Amino acid sequence: MNSPSLAPGKPCPLCGKPSVADFRPFCSKRCADIDLNRWLSGVYAIPAEDTDDETERPRDAEDSRE
Repeated sequence: MNSPSLAPGKPCPLCGKPSVADFRPFCSKRCADIDLNRWLSGVYAIPAEDTDDETERPRDAEDSRE
C-alpha cells in the first residue's frame, strides 16, 4: 500500500495534522469534505451590511427642481 506523500508547508487548516499532497491544503478527504460542507451550508460567509437603496440613490434632475 502506498502512503500518501506529505505536502511541504502549512498544516491542515481544520485539524493541524501535516497536509497531504493529494488533498492539499488538507490532510485527508474527510477534512476536505468537512470544509466543503461548511462552505455549502453557509458557515463560511463574508459579512455584509444591508443598505437602504433610497438613501444612496442620487437625486434625479426633476427632484432638484423642487
